[in-house]
Amino acid sequence: MNSSQESSSNSRKSKKIARMSEEYRILCEEIPNPKCALNFTNPFELLIATVLSAQTTDRRVNIVTEQLFRTYPTPKDLARAPIYKVQEIIHQLGFYRVKSQHIIELSQKLMDDFNGVVPNNMDDLTKLPGVGRKTANVVLGNAFGIPGFPVDTHVMRVTSRLRWRSDWKIAKSDPIKVEREITSYFPPEEWTNLSHRLILHGR
Repeated sequence: MNSSQESSSNSRKSKKIARMSEEYRILCEEIPNPKCALNFTNPFELLIATVLSAQTTDRRVNIVTEQLFRTYPTPKDLARAPIYKVQEIIHQLGFYRVKSQHIIELSQKLMDDFNGVVPNNMDDLTKLPGVGRKTANVVLGNAFGIPGFPVDTHVMRVTSRLRWRSDWKIAKSDPIKVEREITSYFPPEEWTNLSHRLILHGR
């Protein structure tokens, strides 16, 4: 790339960043106080609720977790729970059989490997059954205050429509690539709220 091409590329990038900043400013005005839609009082509850939220609404998750956490309030309790009892509680959620198995096995692993304490780092969180990068980012950002940028279908769609992504024309993008690109434009302390705002706007 010669100096003229490099200058042109830098100019396009600067214009894109300026446009994104203005669009995000508008999003901040539209949604001034974003927060996690899942009800929780501690990292364990948020972890379980987020695993349960796949392919279902947060409102429905909040309904079932009220009874679930009342019956099994700790990793130790849930690790010992009969799977049919858990299935009875969360049966109105999609894929409730698989999710029941995941949250019980997740709780068992917390007891076996982490002394019943939810880890506060990406590597350990993603070792837990049913926990991917998106779930880990939700927990890090909302339970621990550690910068995290969860990428769901709303984030994918909104960032594509706003042309914040270099691959905005591609129907199916890699969420990890999207996470890396979008977070490169924003300070870490803004990542969690950025994700909340994009999700709420997308809904």
